[in-house]
Amino acid sequence: MEIHFFCIFSFLTLALVASHAALTPEDYWNSVLPSTPMPKAISDLLQPEDLKDEKGTSVDVGKGGVNVDAGKGKPGGGTHVNVGGKGVGVDTGKPGKGTNVGVGKGGVSVNTGHKGKPVHVVVQPKGNPFQYNYAATENQLHDDPNVALFFLEKNLHPGTKMNLLFTKNSNEATFLPRQVAESIPFSSNKLPEILNTFSVKPRSVEADMMENTIKVCEKPGIKGEEVYCATSLESMVDFSTSKLGKNVQAISTEGGKETQMQKYTIVPGVKKMAGDKAVACHKQNYAYAVFYCHETNTTRAYLVPLVGDDGTKAKAVAICHTDTSAWNPKHLAFQVLKVKPGTVPVCHFLPEDHVVWTAN
Repeated sequence: MEIHFFCIFSFLTLALVASHAALTPEDYWNSVLPSTPMPKAISDLLQPEDLKDEKGTSVDVGKGGVNVDAGKGKPGGGTHVNVGGKGVGVDTGKPGKGTNVGVGKGGVSVNTGHKGKPVHVVVQPKGNPFQYNYAATENQLHDDPNVALFFLEKNLHPGTKMNLLFTKNSNEATFLPRQVAESIPFSSNKLPEILNTFSVKPRSVEADMMENTIKVCEKPGIKGEEVYCATSLESMVDFSTSKLGKNVQAISTEGGKETQMQKYTIVPGVKKMAGDKAVACHKQNYAYAVFYCHETNTTRAYLVPLVGDDGTKAKAVAICHTDTSAWNPKHLAFQVLKVKPGTVPVCHFLPEDHVVWTAN
C-alpha cells in the first residue's frame, strides 16, 4: 500500500470510522449542509482518498497514547500507528516501506519510505493578525507576509493594484474526527498531558506553538465578538450554523499556483456576500487541525477576482470590518494603513487555509 500524506492523524479518521461506524467528517458535512459546497481550505484537510477503502481498522485512545491497527484481518499485515511516549511511527506492513513522522526541536520531519530527503517543516509561533486584540511586533511589520493583506474598503474595486502573497499555514495537520478530538484534552492546565500524548518535549518550539494556540483559544474575544476554537470539522460546522442557520455558504481563498509576492490587479466580478454577519475561521498551529472561529456582526465579506503580473488568477476572500473601535490600537492593520481604530472600514484578504461562513 502506498501512502501519500503528511500527518499521522489521517489514520485516526480511518480508524474511528471503521471501528465505530460513525459518520466521517465529510459525511457529517453532507448530512448537515447538503446544498453547501465544501471549500478547498476544508477539503484539503480531510483524510487522503487512498485510505478510505481500508478495512478492519481499530483504534485505542488511552493514557499510553493512540494505537491504530488497520490490518485488514491479516495477521501481521496492514497499517499500525502508535502515538505514545516513545514517538510517532507508522508501519505499513512492508519492511522498510513505512511512513515515519518525527516531531522534534527543529520542526516536523516526515519520511515516506521512498528514496530522497524527508520533508521538513518548521513552524514558528508568532502573533496572529486575525485576532484583533493583539499588538503587532516590530518584526511583523517588516517580515510578516500578512502585512500585504490589509487594505481600505474604498480601494476594493476593479483596477486597484496590490502587492500580495497568498500563504498557507506550513502546518499541514488534518482534521481528527470529533469523537477522537474530544477524547484529547485541550486546555492550558492539561498541557503536560497533551505534550506527552503527542511526544512533544516541553519548552521545544512545538510545545511553545501548541501552548500559544491553546492560550489564544482561551482568551475572550473583543466586544461584540464571540470566539470558539473548533477542534474538529463537525464542531466548526455546528458553531457556524448555530450563528447563521443551515442555509449558508462557506468560502476560502484560492490563490492559484504558488508564486512569490507580486503585484495583483482586481478585475471585474467583485461579489459582495449576503448580510453583515459572518463567521471567520482561521487555521492555527497545532498537532491536528484547529480553527480559531469568531462571529462578527459588523463585517462585509467579498469574493474578489485577481490577476497577477505573471498571469496567475486568484479568487480571494476579503473581509471588511466596519467597526474597529474595540481593536488594539497597535494592531498590525492600523500600523500598516496609518489609520486609527473606529475611523474607517478595515479590510483584509484571507490566506488560503482560512474559511468564511455567511448566510445565503
